[in-house]
Amino acid sequence: MLKTEELQAFVKIVDASTITAAAERLGLAKSAVSRRLSELEDELGVELFHRTTRKLTLTDSGRGFYQRSIRILADLDEAQNAVSQAHHELSGQLRVAAPFSFGVQHLGPAIIEFQQLHPKLNFDIDFNDRQIDLIQEGFDLGIRIANLKDSSLIARKLASLSTVVCASPKYLTVHGTPSTPEDLADHHCLTYRYLDNPDHWSFVDLQGQIQTIKVPKVMQVNNGDFMRRAAIAGLGVLRQPTFIAYESIAKGELVPILEDYTIPHINAYAIYPPTRHLSQRVRTFIDFLLERFAGVPYWEKCLT
Repeated sequence: MLKTEELQAFVKIVDASTITAAAERLGLAKSAVSRRLSELEDELGVELFHRTTRKLTLTDSGRGFYQRSIRILADLDEAQNAVSQAHHELSGQLRVAAPFSFGVQHLGPAIIEFQQLHPKLNFDIDFNDRQIDLIQEGFDLGIRIANLKDSSLIARKLASLSTVVCASPKYLTVHGTPSTPEDLADHHCLTYRYLDNPDHWSFVDLQGQIQTIKVPKVMQVNNGDFMRRAAIAGLGVLRQPTFIAYESIAKGELVPILEDYTIPHINAYAIYPPTRHLSQRVRTFIDFLLERFAGVPYWEKCLT
């Protein structure tokens, strides 16, 4: 008879690509995970993986069994959470990945409040600006700030985010204030590494035409908070989402420029892998975030 822990081990091995990585995620010894896989294959009477010294590759039988295993485990998880929900309790682990700045400044307080409402939940949080593979790394939910490309993931829009071009009063006194995007060619600019084209900035003029300018970069950085500090110190012109820059703008440390032009909006999404049954804890958390970030975000008030 198949055991739940054998199915869990099998799915984790597929998602993590190696037995070692699967063991780390499950908090088990590598030998224990390997044994569960062997017992599962013995019970099924088939090999689920092609094994080489370098990697594991699913067999045809393994690919089909993997999809069925995901559904079985999702059904079990849903049944368990339905019982807990009947008693008004959410429990279990919730693994969440989010960009660093948005995560610490805005998602973090929401997570703290949600955990206080549901103290039996166990959060595992990764604040990181790299793009995380939710399935490969075993996350239940991710927050993405981007114009999403086609993928197998399901996305729920949390908020529409505006971007501002700004600089410190000190920088503008020394270098002057640009009045058109073309003027940026004579300025120092701070760029964000994880954009597709960090030194190509797009603007929409009063006629609704989009123009893209290649800006001279004095610094390229992979962290928005450091970019903001560099701009406050007078190192250059900053193009940044308002959810990072809003407090510095409100304090007068940064001054918005090129306000006759707009920058195409991006969105914040809650994304998650497709499953037949989304767990109650993930669904409830997403609904909580949708309500919390509904309407005009509080960080946009710095531009009004």
